[in-house]
Amino acid sequence: MKALLEFLDAGPVVLEVLAALGPLVVFFVLFQAIFLRLPARILGRMAGGMAQAFVGLVFFLQGVKVGFLPVGRDMGIALGSFGRPWVLVPIGFLLGFAATAAEPAVRILGEEVERASAGSIRSRVIIPTLSVGVAVFVALGMFRILTGIPLVWFLVPGYAAALAMLPFSGQTFVSIAFDSGGVATGPMTVTFVMALAVGAAGALENRHPVLDGFGLIALVALAPILSVLVLGLVYSGKKGKKS
Repeated sequence: MKALLEFLDAGPVVLEVLAALGPLVVFFVLFQAIFLRLPARILGRMAGGMAQAFVGLVFFLQGVKVGFLPVGRDMGIALGSFGRPWVLVPIGFLLGFAATAAEPAVRILGEEVERASAGSIRSRVIIPTLSVGVAVFVALGMFRILTGIPLVWFLVPGYAAALAMLPFSGQTFVSIAFDSGGVATGPMTVTFVMALAVGAAGALENRHPVLDGFGLIALVALAPILSVLVLGLVYSGKKGKKS
């Protein structure tokens, strides 16, 4: 009953969603009045879609607030207090894969890539590529929390590898790769995985929830860039064999 009351108490979330969608609505109304002048039938469909998006965002963000964040934090604390904290690494891999595969923005990216490339780059290829890449780096992030290795030791070689692959992956995959870094760090991944990392770092001895728990999202943002660039190398190799 308490959880239900917390879920229904969504007033602050409603205001946040209004603040986020309000400028977009105002911007569209101005364009509609000055430039677009779309017919009423299309405006009605857009208004219905906007209303659904508003309600969906309110429910989603409120669910994150009362569900994902507490569960992720409690799981991190339980795993960090467990007698075998190394289990954070494989569990981090599994959760990273699941969260990315379920990320709505990742699925939208996959569909847009397939549509824009006329089907030459399939959504069913992009989504698993991003999911595996994020899963590997979430596991690395959990390993970093266990060992206390500085974050810079992962980020500098990672971005250096990305820069080294740029000339060989093809312009198409370079563009997709750097967009993927922002897409993968969506609400599903950030809320659940970050809460898990902070909870685990707080429960482990000689670890600090701020110094060691945060930084994982930086690795998550790097993971899709590297994985898509590697995919670009694979595609370039296949084209080279065909020619």
